[in-house]
Amino acid sequence: MDSNAGGDEAQQQATLIPLTRSSELPVTFNRRELDQILRIYGFMVSAGEWRDYAIDHLMDRAVFSIFRRASEVPMFRVVKNPKLARKQGAYSVIAASGLILKRGHDLDRVLKVFDKGLSLVRG
Repeated sequence: MDSNAGGDEAQQQATLIPLTRSSELPVTFNRRELDQILRIYGFMVSAGEWRDYAIDHLMDRAVFSIFRRASEVPMFRVVKNPKLARKQGAYSVIAASGLILKRGHDLDRVLKVFDKGLSLVRG
């Protein structure tokens, strides 16, 4: 009977160990952020400028990559990096060359970098 008591104690200790910590979860885009990004993406697809995308949820950042063709390198990347939220802003748009086109705290303002292309769609 004592051996069962020891086994119960070990089992209780095993259940108290957390399986994952919040710091081990990847960074993701929330629904509002994805809505903003996909709205711009939809306009550009209808204009024939963009054809494919990929979403990567990494441990330190989330990346929405935009492609002209699926076999190419991304034309643009919309990046969410929470570590930069207090400094330069968590959001940035990066060109294929690695040039940061716009960076800021508000995703809507950062995505305005694509507004020049959108005016061609409307006109």
